[in-house]
Amino acid sequence: MSILFESTEINKMKLTNRVVRSATWEGMAADDGAVTPKLTKTMTDLAHGGVGLIISGHTFVSPEGQAGPWQLGIYKDELVDGLKTMTDSVHEAGGKIVAQLAHAGHFAIKEITKQPPHVVSVFDGLSKSPRHELTKTDIQNLVDAFAKAAKRGKAAGFDGVQIHSAYGYLLSQFLSPAYNRREDEYGGSVENRARVHLEVLNAIRNAVGNDYPVLIKINSEDYIENGLSLKDSIAAAKLLAAAGIDAIELSGGTLSSGKLSPSRAGINKEEKEAYFKDAATAYKKALSVPLILVGGNRSFAVAEKTIKTGTADYISMCRPFIREPGLVKRWQSGDTAPAKCTSDNLCFGPALEGKGIYCVTDELEKAKK
Repeated sequence: MSILFESTEINKMKLTNRVVRSATWEGMAADDGAVTPKLTKTMTDLAHGGVGLIISGHTFVSPEGQAGPWQLGIYKDELVDGLKTMTDSVHEAGGKIVAQLAHAGHFAIKEITKQPPHVVSVFDGLSKSPRHELTKTDIQNLVDAFAKAAKRGKAAGFDGVQIHSAYGYLLSQFLSPAYNRREDEYGGSVENRARVHLEVLNAIRNAVGNDYPVLIKINSEDYIENGLSLKDSIAAAKLLAAAGIDAIELSGGTLSSGKLSPSRAGINKEEKEAYFKDAATAYKKALSVPLILVGGNRSFAVAEKTIKTGTADYISMCRPFIREPGLVKRWQSGDTAPAKCTSDNLCFGPALEGKGIYCVTDELEKAKK
């Protein structure tokens, strides 16, 4: 049996393999962020397909933090029952699911939230439209929102939660010198820039207890001028590890850099896969906390090598599962051909039209037959 299909645990959460579905925006929630049958089916198909751990699409923890239309929400108690129908369905299919908790910050959509996006710092050149710089009271409200969202996640039956601190979203902005120009205790040194993360983690722990898995998704680097460096990313991760984070998913890039990573498109050979592997190697040398590596994973060979060499403890993918929710079972059956995903990013088009994310290329190929 491949090391990829070993059983593992993350803070008592038993997983059947080392393959994770990384969060993405599915564009399948109701206007208020409620779960829909279509979204439940998408998550359940992943569980039936053998994915070891499913991370939900980014759920907004407060109304002003919504990143886009038809985004899943976890900002009010009224959404819990709907979320529970989804987690129940995933569990009945034998899967495990974690809720990703997010606040879009600078990238919130004003047309939806009806207020200026909240940011860590306001400065010349940040944006062409107004932004609201977080006060200390706002920061404490933000911490509270994450904690309450985690409590809702646990009540809704999620097996854990993941704090979203990547891609230039609000918590990621705190870590990034490019966005964080604060002169109080939340700005300056990496210890100060990571302060809110520790406050969020501690508040979540107080809300859900020590035996409930709490993960984080974090940038290895921002890939923008004066952005988060790998050195500071590792320093922040060490603080989180010491505070009791259960696992780290490593990514990189921001929405403002014009690309979320060194290479999201045209991943057509193994050399282009796992494009954060060097950062992961540095992380593993510095930390013992379980590491989940996202970024261009497409082939069984690279995924297995990533685990065998100790580069990471888990590999995560998202776009391959849009086309092939049963990819893991296919690999387990002995068909270890690479994922059929062509990395063309056409899948987001239908979601932007309100139809929900799906593989356009796959549909076109089926239509030709």
